[in-house]
Amino acid sequence: MDWQALWLSLRLAGWTVVLLLPVSVLFGRFLAWHEFRGKGLVEALVMLPLVLPPTVIGFYLLGGFGAGSLLGDLWQAWFGHGLVFSFHGLLIASVLVNLPFAVQPAQRAFEAIPRQVREASRCCGMGPWQALWRVDLPLAWPGVLTAMVLSFAHTLGEFGVVLMVGGSIPGETRTIAIAIYDRVQAFDTASAGTMSAVLLMISLVAIALTFAMSRRLGRRLD
Repeated sequence: MDWQALWLSLRLAGWTVVLLLPVSVLFGRFLAWHEFRGKGLVEALVMLPLVLPPTVIGFYLLGGFGAGSLLGDLWQAWFGHGLVFSFHGLLIASVLVNLPFAVQPAQRAFEAIPRQVREASRCCGMGPWQALWRVDLPLAWPGVLTAMVLSFAHTLGEFGVVLMVGGSIPGETRTIAIAIYDRVQAFDTASAGTMSAVLLMISLVAIALTFAMSRRLGRRLD
């Protein structure tokens, strides 16, 4: 069992969720309640990682993060190291790849809030941020929670983008999915099976807890 790879995967998934939580809430809410020219294109761009092969996403991210790119050169100048084959590059890639898992469930949850409820909050004198915390989030929380758990579980199992952007550097970019692949390549099926079982159990528990909490929150709101 590669505990270092497991810890790195959990750290990557945790930071991905932390960074995507405000994006999920604010961007999902914006898309749910606003109509504007080009909205369909924006939603399509958000969903693009779901249909593109991971190798294609990884290829474009390598170009966007590598030496000679604006982001890659700025990062090198500010922090003294490149984004490619680093944990920070892996984290940025993970956030981008998980956008559809984070935004769409939250968007659907905010769309389900009746217009009358939103208008009532304004009539009560609530500002936008008060309404968000006291009305919108309590009603949309099951969808936001689902978005975060899906992002967490997907990050744990992501392979193609991780391999292309981060490689397999122990302690830096070698996640448990990469470690499983390496063990299979080395014909160490016992270690690969153990790590696969651990990853399966973590993902299953996370999704089961999400369903349980969503049902409980739904009953409380009813």
